Amino acid sequence: MTQSVTLDALDRRLIHALQIDGRASFSTIATVLGAPERTVARRYHRLRSALVVRVVGLVDSRRIGMLDWFVRIDCAPDAVDALTAALAQRDDTSWIAPLAGGTRLTCMVRTPGAGSDGGRPLFDHLLRTPGMRDIEAGCVLRPVAGVGGWAGRTSALDASEQAALLGPAPQSPESPQSPDGSEAPAEASGWGEAEARLAGELALDGRADVARLAAVTGWSASTVRRRVAGLRAAGVLHFEVDVSPSHFGFPVEALLWLEVAPAALGEVTEALSQHTAVAFAAVTTGRTSVFAMVQCRDTGALYDYLAGELAALPGIGRMETALVQRRAKRAGPLLLPAAERAHRLPPRRATHRAGHLR
Repeated sequence: MTQSVTLDALDRRLIHALQIDGRASFSTIATVLGAPERTVARRYHRLRSALVVRVVGLVDSRRIGMLDWFVRIDCAPDAVDALTAALAQRDDTSWIAPLAGGTRLTCMVRTPGAGSDGGRPLFDHLLRTPGMRDIEAGCVLRPVAGVGGWAGRTSALDASEQAALLGPAPQSPESPQSPDGSEAPAEASGWGEAEARLAGELALDGRADVARLAAVTGWSASTVRRRVAGLRAAGVLHFEVDVSPSHFGFPVEALLWLEVAPAALGEVTEALSQHTAVAFAAVTTGRTSVFAMVQCRDTGALYDYLAGELAALPGIGRMETALVQRRAKRAGPLLLPAAERAHRLPPRRATHRAGHLR
C-alpha cells in the first residue's frame, strides 16, 4: 500500500520528464528541470521507496505475437478479495481493480496470440474457480488514447523542455515489415528468451542499471544498451510512469464501455485521444467496441465529462460505466515494501497457492 505523499511542483516536473524518457539519466533530467542532480535523484528514490512512483518497461503485445484482453469478472461477494489477490500475483495480468458497489472486478490479461490457445487455459481456470459466476473478455484490437501517458501527468513541462528530453527521433534497423508492408512481429528482430528476461526485469524496474540487465540476460553491457535502444526504436519496448492519478488530485476513476457505430469509430477514437480526462482507450472485440479509463476530480466532474465532451460525439448508441473501488495492480508487477519483499514466496509458488489460478 502506498504512503500518503503530496507531490510538489518539482515532483510533477520529474514525473513528466520520466514519462518522456524513463531511462534518461538524472543529470540530463536535472539540466532540463534546472535543479541539482542530487536533488532530482533523491526525489525519485524517495517517491519510489514510498511506492508512489516508479518507471516500468512495457512491451507492445502485438509486436511479439501476443494478445491483450480486458476482462470483466462477476463473482460471489466473498470471493472478490481472494480472486483479486490471486490475479495480482500473476505475471500476465495488469490493471486489476474491484469495482465499487458490486461483485465485479476488471483486469487486463496477456495471452498467446491468435492461432494458439488464445488464453483458453487461463479463462477455463477462471471459470472453474470457486465463487466465479461469469467472465467476459474483449480482445484489444488497437489502443487509441493514453499510450504516451495520461495528460494529467504530462502537463508540467513546456514544449522546449519536452523537446530537450525527446532528442532526435530514433532510427533502428530492427523494424522489419511483412511483405504486405505492415509491421512484422518482433520475432523477426530476434525476440527470444533473453529478450523476455530483459523485459521482465525492466517491468520490475524500468531504470534498472545496465550491469543488472547484463546479469539477467547474459549479454555484455554494450549488447544490453544496443538491444534496449533497438527495441525502443522498433516500438516493441516503451517506458511508463506507474503512479496513481489520485496523487494529482484525480481520485475518481471510471471505466467506460461504449457501443459505437462502425461509421463513427474513427471519429470517436480520434476525439477520445484528445480528451484530457481519458487516461487510456482502446478498440476491442465484444458487445461494446470501445473501452476507456477516465480520471476525474470528483463524481460531478465525471458527470460533466459524460454529459459534455462524450455526449457530443456521434455514433455512441449505448454506454456502460463503473467506478473503480481501488487499483490492486497497475501497469507493472507488484512492488512490495522491503519488509514484505523479504518474506515473499517466489512468484510461481505464490501463484500456485492461489487455488485454481496458475
